Amino acid sequence: MIVRPLIARLFWALSRYEFRSQAPQAQSAVLIGAPHTSNWDFVLMLAIAWRQGIKPKWLGKHTLFKRPFGPVMRALGGIPVNRANPAGLVDEIVAAIRKDPRTMLVITPEGTRHKGTHWKSGFYRIARETGLPLVLGYVDSATRTSGLGPTIHLTGDVSSDMDRLREFYADKRGIRADDFTIPRLREEDELTTG
Repeated sequence: MIVRPLIARLFWALSRYEFRSQAPQAQSAVLIGAPHTSNWDFVLMLAIAWRQGIKPKWLGKHTLFKRPFGPVMRALGGIPVNRANPAGLVDEIVAAIRKDPRTMLVITPEGTRHKGTHWKSGFYRIARETGLPLVLGYVDSATRTSGLGPTIHLTGDVSSDMDRLREFYADKRGIRADDFTIPRLREEDELTTG
């Protein structure tokens, strides 16, 4: 669709943020959106994806998909998620990706725009179970840049894999910098106490 790249170019021409991005090293991937501290992250994510020629799929809370915005959110690639009942979501997403392997699935692993203690592990499980790499998307208010960073392949060593994410996001500041949750999975805590 030719309209999306044009909208993205116009957005970046007018934005206070500069588009800096590596081309994804895969046609299918789980694309991390972090830090996720503001509703503006969604707009930046679409602008990044459309500028790169990516038609993203993304997970969003189910209330975003109610009328009148539901059809628009779905047209933008949204997949509604009921956070009150997330059981089976990872399995559903993995099955959907296996049916349509050319998928760029955007996930905000912080799960909320507020500071927490851990990232949600769904992104990791989806990437491992489908064999998809991770593309590290970012917003950095300190440098007023946004884009896609490296594409990495997970090894299955959770602590080592997460160390790579911590290293990449260590100097990134969200729009609301104090609300960023440092990349850490509960599984890492279990490994150190188990």
